[in-house]
Amino acid sequence: MKILLLKIREAALSVLPVTLIVLVMYFTPLVSLSGTELAAFLICCVLLVIGVGLFNLGADLAMSPMGEHIGSGLSRAKKPLLLLAVCFLMGLFITIAEPDLSVLAGQVADMVKSGVLIGVVGAGVGIFLVISVIRTIQNKPLPQLLMFFYLALFALVAVLLAGGGSGFAALAFDSGGVTTGPITVPFIMALGIGIASTAGKSKNAENNFGSIALCSVGPVLAVTVIGIVSKGGVTYTLPDYSLQSQLGSQIGKTILDTTAEVALALALISVFFFILQFTLLKLPAKKLLQISLGILFTFAGLVIFMTAVKIGFMPVGFKLGVELASGGNRVYLVLFGLITGMATVLAEPAIHVLNKQVEQATGGMITKRSMMIALCIGVGISIALSMIRIIFDFSILYYLIPGYIVSLGLSLLVPGLYTSIAFDSGGVASGPLTSSFILPLAIGACCVVQGADKIPIDAFGVVAMVAMTPLITIQLLGFRAVIAEALRRRRAMKRIYSSDDEQIIEFM
Repeated sequence: MKILLLKIREAALSVLPVTLIVLVMYFTPLVSLSGTELAAFLICCVLLVIGVGLFNLGADLAMSPMGEHIGSGLSRAKKPLLLLAVCFLMGLFITIAEPDLSVLAGQVADMVKSGVLIGVVGAGVGIFLVISVIRTIQNKPLPQLLMFFYLALFALVAVLLAGGGSGFAALAFDSGGVTTGPITVPFIMALGIGIASTAGKSKNAENNFGSIALCSVGPVLAVTVIGIVSKGGVTYTLPDYSLQSQLGSQIGKTILDTTAEVALALALISVFFFILQFTLLKLPAKKLLQISLGILFTFAGLVIFMTAVKIGFMPVGFKLGVELASGGNRVYLVLFGLITGMATVLAEPAIHVLNKQVEQATGGMITKRSMMIALCIGVGISIALSMIRIIFDFSILYYLIPGYIVSLGLSLLVPGLYTSIAFDSGGVASGPLTSSFILPLAIGACCVVQGADKIPIDAFGVVAMVAMTPLITIQLLGFRAVIAEALRRRRAMKRIYSSDDEQIIEFM
């Protein structure tokens, strides 16, 4: 209970900035939220705090240990084909049941069938999780792999655009961002750490990260191929984002649907784990009890979290976008995007899991605080840039191509550990709140500024921006560390060679 209360306290501090921003906007003439909308939002904020607290506790007790034990257990078995097969299936099924992906798929059902989108994205994650495992075992550098796959990706995007698939391009990059949601992230990261600690040829901390980065590429490639095959045809119907559509009898339906989604996701992971437990892992009963309890905490936390964002955050996010874009001065829309982006990332549940694992894996060299600052800056800038794109109506590729060129260029200048963490952070930052609050915000703004028919081109892509900017800010954090170390060494050498310095040379 003490740990749970601590987790809830941390979650409250994380959700508070978003809550305060909406409260401040309520008392300004810029928006006209009703009392019912504000009350629903505030109630959902409280539920969000409870959900994030329970989820974080469950991730510590179950999701991370399960992934690490599966990775290390399969690696010790010395059966590489079994390891790769299990990784592919887990990547596929966990992604299919990822609630975060379901939120996006529900909003683009008219662009591509939800089942097709989720299945293809799941296959992409499964394939690239296998590639990530091979990379860890063989100790292959991540930057070179990322360069190869992103060059291949942009070549396919060029083919897609030539066929008139600009709407699919934004959806493809968004799919890569939402894939790594609250269930997928703790498990895949821990799986990678378990494999690296057991089967990796090098014990370099860099090998502990990079799985999320590669798993984010697969869905983008897969959806791009769908766009090419389908000739890039896009039809889109605006969903009903009104609060009334979520109240009354719909509350029960939302809770039941969310419960089913989360139960399916956790059931798939749990079945895999317990099969491996009885055939290979043989963990003690006390550890199994802890993991079982953690699964229950994770289940309860995610159901509460996802229900809160669907009922309270999606309608409010959409209305804020509409109201701010309807005002005469659209600078407020950009500023709101900047501030909201910085605040939203604090409330993403998987962010806290990543930051904790980074601090532990690097021995405190990269602190949770420095990671959070870099992520807040990156995500805030990404939402502001997305609002500018909606106002001026230009392709997402004008951001993504230069952004990834800078990101991949920085990967050649900073230590590999920073590159691995940066690309993992990009996938983690684009979590449920991004698809349930920021994306409706962008859709609402686009409805007013450009019209509903422009939503696939101008509004979608905001998740991709959230996934991209942390790649730059965190690698800049690494570049700063490299420069600081070089200056430290230079000052040390200057002192050594100073004429006033008396050197003692010992001959052995």
